[in-house]
Parts: sequence; C-alpha cells; structure tokens
Amino acid sequence: MTKEIRRLSVVMLFMFLSLFAAASWIQVVDAETLAQNSHNRRTQLDSYEIQRGSIIVDGVNIATSVPSDDKYQFQRVYTDAAMWEPVTGYYNPALGSATGIEQALNADLSGTGSNAFFAEIERLISGQPQTGFSVELSLNTAAQRAAFEGLQGLQGAVVAIEPQTGRILAMASTPGFDTNLMATHDANAANTIYEALDEDPANPLYNRAIAGGLNPPGSTFKILVAAAAYESGEWTAESTLPNPARYQLPGSTSTVSNAWGGTCGTGETVTIAEAIRLSCNIPMAELAVALGDTKIREIAEKFGFNRSFEIPLTSTPSSYPRSLDDAQTGLTGFGQGQVTATPLQIAMLSAGIANDGVVMNPHMVDAVIGNDLSVLRAFENTEFGRAVDASVADEVTAAMVAGVSTGAAQGARIDGVDVAGKTGTAENGNKPYTLWFTGFAPADDPAVAVAVVVEDGGGQGQSGSGDSLAAPIAKKVIEAVLGR
Repeated sequence: MTKEIRRLSVVMLFMFLSLFAAASWIQVVDAETLAQNSHNRRTQLDSYEIQRGSIIVDGVNIATSVPSDDKYQFQRVYTDAAMWEPVTGYYNPALGSATGIEQALNADLSGTGSNAFFAEIERLISGQPQTGFSVELSLNTAAQRAAFEGLQGLQGAVVAIEPQTGRILAMASTPGFDTNLMATHDANAANTIYEALDEDPANPLYNRAIAGGLNPPGSTFKILVAAAAYESGEWTAESTLPNPARYQLPGSTSTVSNAWGGTCGTGETVTIAEAIRLSCNIPMAELAVALGDTKIREIAEKFGFNRSFEIPLTSTPSSYPRSLDDAQTGLTGFGQGQVTATPLQIAMLSAGIANDGVVMNPHMVDAVIGNDLSVLRAFENTEFGRAVDASVADEVTAAMVAGVSTGAAQGARIDGVDVAGKTGTAENGNKPYTLWFTGFAPADDPAVAVAVVVEDGGGQGQSGSGDSLAAPIAKKVIEAVLGR
C-alpha cells in the first residue's frame, strides 16, 4: 500500500468515525433536546396524534385529554382548574405554548420524549393508538383545597412541604385563572384571554408561590438569624441583648422600633428566645449587626437563598445580598432591607428546622406512569444539605412553639397539637404591609411545614398582621394534612 493510499484511508476512517460519533450524539444524547425544541415542527405534528397523558393527584386526574373534532385531535381539560393552575399550568397546541407541569414534563406527557421509544415500537406492532405517559404528583388534595380556599379574596400564596422528604404537599397562588380558557384551540380567543390576564394589575399570571414579585420576609426571617447565632457557637437561646424602646442603626440616622413602640418585655435586657416568642425587632437587629452579614448570608444560603430550584417548575432565587453595611444588616435581622423571599424558600426554612437542620430539595413529582400503570421513572428524595446542627434546630423550634402557644403567633394554635410557628408583618415604605406566617406541626414529629404570604396588606393597608390573616390560613392547611 502506497503512502498516499494509507493517508487517504486514515482520513476516510477519521471522517467515518466523526460522522458516526455525530450521528450517535444527535440520536442519543441530543435526542430529547431536539425532540422538545419549540421549532421542531415534526414533533409538534406527531404529538397531535398522541393522546396526552394525565396529571394525577391522590389517584384522581386533574388534567386529562379528550377527543376533539379539529386538527389537534385532543382537547386538554382541567378539573378544579383555578385551584390547580399554579401546579398544572396549561397546554395549548394552537399557540404551541405550555406552562407549569404541562411544560416541565411535556416530553413524558406528550409521548414524544426518549422514554417513548419502546412505546412507539409497541404501538407499531400492536396497531393500538399511542398515548402519552401520566405524571403522578406529590400534592395533597385536602391541603391544596385548604390553601386555595383560605386565599380567596386575597393576593398571596401558600407552599406546604413534607419536611423529611421535600415533597410539596400544597402550592397555591391567588389570584389565578381558569386554565381551561387558555387551553382552547381557538388561538384568537386564547390570545385575547392571555392579554387580559397580562394587563390585569393583580398579576394573575404570577405564580407567587415560587416567583412573581418577591417580598421582604419580615419577622419570619428572625428564625434564620437566631439559627445563625446559635450555629456560630457564640450565642444560645438564653443569651441576652440590650432592650431599648428605640435603636439607632450603626452608621445611620435611621432608627428601629418594635411593632408596638415599646420595649421587648420589661427588663433592661431580653433573651433571643423571648425576642422570637414576642417577635421583637430591636434585639434581632442588634443580633444581626453583632453577627455580621457574612455569617447570616452563609446560613441563608445553606437553607437555599440565592439559589433557583427545579421542582420541576423553576423557582426565582430568594435573595440575601453580599456586602451589606451594618445598617442594612441590622434591617435584615427582622426581614427588612434588601432581603427578599418566595413562599417556597420560607417553607424550606421551616422544613429545615423541622428536619433537625437538614434541608431537602423540594419536588412535586413522585413518578411518571406508563400506559400499563408501571412506574417508568420515580423521583427520589434528595438532600440539599445540612443548614444547622440538630441542637440548633431544637432551640429554634422551642422558641417557635412558645410563639404559637403564648406569643405573637397564636393565630396558628390547634387544640391538641404543638405547632411551631413565626409570623411576619413586613413593611413596604408607604405601601400596604406584606403579611407572613411560617411553621410546622406536630412540633415533635413534623408532618408538614408551611409558608403563607398575603400581599397588599390583605386589603387592610397597614393595619393587618401576619397573625390575623396569614396564620389562620396556615392552620387550615396543617389541619388538612393532619386529617383534623
């Protein structure tokens, strides 16, 4: 063999291997991405022939597809549409759009993903029509209904989490909309409805549970600051702080007061545990300044701040900024200033405390179910990480239990159940307050952690409170999970 032929053979072999590798990459590694690309017209057309899988909660279909007499062949139908809207989202083939679980798990629901390969082979052999796979969610219908009904007439959201697993049990957001209207195959009608929703000043398109306009967490953040203090080893629940009626923030002319304008109890000093129970601002601002923004941010990030989560819906990161000065750090001591949070994040905070300091990754899908009811893919419970030591979580829990039983969070009391909770009433300048509650129950063996936010003052301007408006909603959700 001449040298030229040998070189040509090597080049041709290299080209063949490159072509083989590229084809394999496209058909195996990139297959899912290409199939779900919004510009892939072939996949869209193929999906019209497939009856979309159901979305299931507690064994009941909350989203199904029924035959239609147009080119899309199947119409998506939602049960209790407004209640489940933040979860399911909507699917509209006429617009080529989807939101919520419909979008996040479109490959499975539409039967066009890589998992559907063998189902397609079986369909060709049997001659039976292909259907998409169903998705089983972790949500609890009773808890979702309690959250949704509790929020009626309000602008807000609820997230409930199973502390030991991270499974989401409720995710409600109001105001919402009827997803059946957005699923119509009349593209002009769907666009008109969407434009009206988009222009609504109440922002019904927001999923306030995980995104939208983030709010300051108010006094719910005090439990994180306390946890950071205890975790440092320099403070305990019985450590004391000065107890003035007003506190001037370091390096600033601004002053801080407690909500009622007086001191935190009657003594010249007050313990951290008592400041949590009574929800006092001044000692928590003093504590935050003493800790410094770096220590608080480190613990905040261990609970999930400054991170987005795929549940599989994508959450907006809650924020604890870097390089805050002492005055700004003092404000974060009671959840004001530049710190912002989603209800998902605040629920994760409570769930982490409830789970002995271990934060689980939140998720809302248990399994993808095949046409023969077999589990094609199960979603495992995974740890985000340890935020604080178990002893620290116990100290924070004790103060939260005291807050519900005799302190500032009595609106969440449940007869016969020890509830650990913390309210929040966050200021927004001259605008109405943002009202919060977060907590978990039973305190000694937690089954559920919950966060509630009520925006726009709950219609009460600056006169409402987290205890009067948010805590009772959380109470109903906890009772629903506990079957009470």
